[in-house]
Amino acid sequence: MSASNGVLAPAPGRPAFPASPSVALSAEAAPFTPGGTDGSPLASLSDAERQFSRCAAKLRALRPDCGQLREELNQLFDQLLSENYNRRCELPITIRPEDVCLLLKHATALVPLSQEHLVVKFCQLVHHLLNQLKVIMDEQTLEVLVNYTANALKQCSTWTHSDVLLAFSTVVYGNGSQCHQLVRDLLREDGVILQYSSPSQPNIELRHVALTCMANICLRIPGQPPLDDQYRSVCFRLFLKTLQTPKPANTDDLFYCMIIQAALKGLQFCLSGGKWKFGVGEELGSVLAALKRLMFQGAAGLSVDWPAVLYPAPLSQYETLSPPKPAEPPKASKEADKTGKPSGKKKRKSKGKGKKTKTEESRLEEEEEEDKEAVPELHRGERDAEILPKQPSLLLYPSWKMNSSESEFSDLEGNAQSKLRVYQCRVRQLALHCMLAAVKAVERRSLYGYWSSFIPDSPAVGPPSLTLLTIILKDPSPKVRLCALQVLSAILDGSRQFLAAAEDTASPRTSYTPFSFMLATAIRELHRGLSLALLAETSSQTLTQVIKCQAFLVANVPYHRLRPGLLSLLWKQIRPYVRHRDVTVRGAVLRLYGAIVTAQAPLPEVQLLLQQPDSPSSSGGVSGSVTPQDSALSWRHRNGAASPARTPAASSQQNSRTHSPHLPRTPREEEEEEEKASSPWLLRLCVSLVTQPREEQSDSEGAGGGAALEPSPVRLEALQVLSHLVRGYFPLVQSSVCQIGQVSAQCLGETDHSIQLHSAKLLEEFGAGIIQQYRAENNVPEGSRIPVDQVVRFWSAVLSGPLNAALQNEQHPTLQASACDTLASILPQAFAQLPDKTQLMCITVLLGLTYLENYLVKTAAVRALGVYVLFPCLREDVMFVADTANIILAALDDQSTNIRAKAAWSLGNLTDTLIINMENMGVDFQEELSDMLLLKMLQAATRAAADRDKVKCNAVRALGNLLHFMRHSQMTRPVFQRPLEEAVRALVKTVQSEATMKVRWNACYALGNAFRNPSLPLETAPWSQDAFTALCHVVTSCKNFKVRIKSAAALAVPAQRGCYGDPKRFGCVWRSLATALENSEDAVDFLEYRYCASLRHTLSEALLHLLSLSQQQDMFELSASLAGEEGGGVKEHLIRYLKAEEGEGKTREDEGGEERSSGEESSHPQQRMGRLQQTLVRLKSLEVEEGGKEEKEVVVNFLEDLLKICGPGPFNE
Repeated sequence: MSASNGVLAPAPGRPAFPASPSVALSAEAAPFTPGGTDGSPLASLSDAERQFSRCAAKLRALRPDCGQLREELNQLFDQLLSENYNRRCELPITIRPEDVCLLLKHATALVPLSQEHLVVKFCQLVHHLLNQLKVIMDEQTLEVLVNYTANALKQCSTWTHSDVLLAFSTVVYGNGSQCHQLVRDLLREDGVILQYSSPSQPNIELRHVALTCMANICLRIPGQPPLDDQYRSVCFRLFLKTLQTPKPANTDDLFYCMIIQAALKGLQFCLSGGKWKFGVGEELGSVLAALKRLMFQGAAGLSVDWPAVLYPAPLSQYETLSPPKPAEPPKASKEADKTGKPSGKKKRKSKGKGKKTKTEESRLEEEEEEDKEAVPELHRGERDAEILPKQPSLLLYPSWKMNSSESEFSDLEGNAQSKLRVYQCRVRQLALHCMLAAVKAVERRSLYGYWSSFIPDSPAVGPPSLTLLTIILKDPSPKVRLCALQVLSAILDGSRQFLAAAEDTASPRTSYTPFSFMLATAIRELHRGLSLALLAETSSQTLTQVIKCQAFLVANVPYHRLRPGLLSLLWKQIRPYVRHRDVTVRGAVLRLYGAIVTAQAPLPEVQLLLQQPDSPSSSGGVSGSVTPQDSALSWRHRNGAASPARTPAASSQQNSRTHSPHLPRTPREEEEEEEKASSPWLLRLCVSLVTQPREEQSDSEGAGGGAALEPSPVRLEALQVLSHLVRGYFPLVQSSVCQIGQVSAQCLGETDHSIQLHSAKLLEEFGAGIIQQYRAENNVPEGSRIPVDQVVRFWSAVLSGPLNAALQNEQHPTLQASACDTLASILPQAFAQLPDKTQLMCITVLLGLTYLENYLVKTAAVRALGVYVLFPCLREDVMFVADTANIILAALDDQSTNIRAKAAWSLGNLTDTLIINMENMGVDFQEELSDMLLLKMLQAATRAAADRDKVKCNAVRALGNLLHFMRHSQMTRPVFQRPLEEAVRALVKTVQSEATMKVRWNACYALGNAFRNPSLPLETAPWSQDAFTALCHVVTSCKNFKVRIKSAAALAVPAQRGCYGDPKRFGCVWRSLATALENSEDAVDFLEYRYCASLRHTLSEALLHLLSLSQQQDMFELSASLAGEEGGGVKEHLIRYLKAEEGEGKTREDEGGEERSSGEESSHPQQRMGRLQQTLVRLKSLEVEEGGKEEKEVVVNFLEDLLKICGPGPFNE
């Protein structure tokens, strides 16, 4: 693997290849081609290739015993080194990598290690060819070159080691894991690389090359194993030590920057190899401290005592300001004073190690020009003063943003200070790259303690804190600002759990500052700093990253716990940027809008923003304003008078064409106009971006003939914002049903697969929003819903359009799957009113798609059928139910886990339909359904209950429904008896298993659902004892209270005393429920406390249910429990239950939506007392034997005490 130019800088004091004749540098100059004679790029490249072929042929013809071997090799090496093989030339060079490998392998046999000058020249050739041609070596070449360079380090003189190490670093670039033996020898304590890279090494050139070599060893190429942790730790410690060691007094600043750059690259490669494995104590603090110091390398006027280690702390660790030191004039200035010439006009003539090639000189000039970006002082300077007020004694940052004088940059080529600034800029950039790798490698919980060192938590009062925002607002290089924004984005990404504690809605305390308030202040400072960066940034690439960083911030901040206003200000600030000329900026703005409308949606502040009218006065003049970057502004409306949103109403030409006052409008057109006028501004903006052609092209996109739509990335972001709006703020966008339908239909008819996919997602979200409106539990008033007839028109238009083509587009399975999800989002009431042929088309297409091989399409089709089987207009159709059941049964045997999971969910829905039909249609439907199909479903669900948890959770739900649905005649048939027992035992096993809690509470609910079938032989079946034992064990011992609630509800389901078996089993159930009630507050997990009231409610209801069914043989067990201490606790909880002091036990957790707790049937205190009185009357009239009267009296007295205590109350009035 070759080394990239960004890693291997040319060794100081030696050109990468012999100097060529000087060429005038200009923008119009031809690419550098030393071998050319006629100046033609094509001829030069052909000459380079022919030169390589001729030299390679001559070299391969040489033998070690040839005469004049040394002279021949010298000449050939010189000729090969004189050519420029850089692939970045206009025409690529077609030299084959295998030819290069063959040449280098043969040369190793010709150059003996005793000929040190030839060894040096050969090592230069290795670096030159591998680095410029980017050759990927085969294993044999790698082994030959590694062994040759390693032997050269052992046998050759020290003066050759710099070149040898340079070649070695090129060879091992990304191949460190394949050179175990050599790495072990070189990285041991007395190894050559460790000696040369040590901070005590006086030879700066050797130290730089050795550090570069170590960095390349640590680099991991994708697909290759990382370097062993043992060697990676050795390199890590050396890199960190290098960064912590101060600059030696006699070292040139440029060379010191090169040392730091190599160490930072190596540290970055170490951190990029995977998770952090270097300790989270002082090691992490030391790395972060060193990186923070280097982030500000070269800051003019900055004098700070940087800490050696950063420690986790909730408060900011302000760096101590050092006393101001007298400014020392630079060396170049001193020399200028001696010679009497201005330093800016003097060319520095470096000797020996200070020598640079013209290629490097030109590269430095280009980078200096890129980093020396012109920054308007009116924008950046004034806003910088808002961030960090200038202090008279310490001018920390003003020189960063001062306009460069003419003398400072008059002669870049000869100005040492200019080169130094470029090198320092590289150091800051690499330090931020390293910080980004550390953020990704370190566990987020470990990183939270260091937030205050990189993010300000208070306004700049007192000593200014040096944070990432300081770099974002102050650094003169757009590349460095971009890197700082990337680091801040990585820190914010995934921080929602940490920032969830932020709150500042209450008035702050004066005695102390809560941590929640500190977090809220930090969030406000981030908003403030990024807003200033948004207004001040002039680089389009960096501006895009500013907006993306704001999107990460918005996505993770709990705005419902903060004082409103942050999003309103951001909303207004980014609004002009939707018409920025750069495509990536416009896409980033839309992404930020998407983050805003998804933040804790629906958020009242965002609702108000969406409802604001589109006028300059309401938006603070934003509509008519322009962004601070005047030069980068609107290519849409050059006259500056139009709104940034290209709404349909904004085009007067279109309005005059389509809605002329002389032409009468149809009611449909008037309805669409009303929709457009009432829809939110953001929705109209996104619709116009997706559908309307842009009026002018941006400068970067070039001029083209005819009107063109927005670029695909912008349209995709606009469609995503529409989907977010529909999902989070459906009541505000429901009036735009026609607009959304037209947009989706138009996009589905396009050829761009991504546009089609996102439009199908938009349709799915809109359909889901309509379904949510019609769900009874949401209590949406009928006047606030979209009328059913309008929904029918909407779906009729969609289904008659290009959606049908998307469903049959087998070239794009993802689009087919999304179209299936869209079909599943049709409102059931609207589906029933669709034309018969449309309904038949939907069903036929879904049934057919389940036979495709693609798992995405098959999964979506099976899920859609699981939705359709619940539609009232389809669930009574036995033929459709049977066809769907057969499709689901086949999908349950599929190899894909995702398909089986969706099939199990659909089977659960289908069995829900069976229960609904049984309750509505009675025995007729049960008899009409085939017994063999029911048996197949029972067996398939039993097998699925042994599958993975994502399949099992719905398989057990289906088993409960099937056991509830079965008739007595079916249970007595021999063919059903064994599958019946296996089904119940599968449920019992699931209840007792270590599966996820959702699976276990579904299994408990399924057992309760099965117990509702009066035909189930609970009193005689051998598996009945196991079922009750499993439920009794779970209700007392499970850590999850929701599982306990489901098991208690299941134990209270049987309606006959005989279902509980003999008195011993009945007593076991009673004691389990009583014990569970007594321990209902002993929660291991704090999160379970919220379910305590619901658990006590369900347990109390179950105990009263058992009392209502108790018989004379149960009095012994009941009296023994109620007469002891356990009875006192039970009485206390039952009193609270009867007085309605406990919460209801209603829960709806499963996807089926059919759960009911036992508390639902008697939720009022009057009904509870009525049932208790009936139980008391029945027990008093119960005839018992002589030996059981005392036990009966204990139970009766217990109930009478309950009635006496709970009697006076509103329920007896």
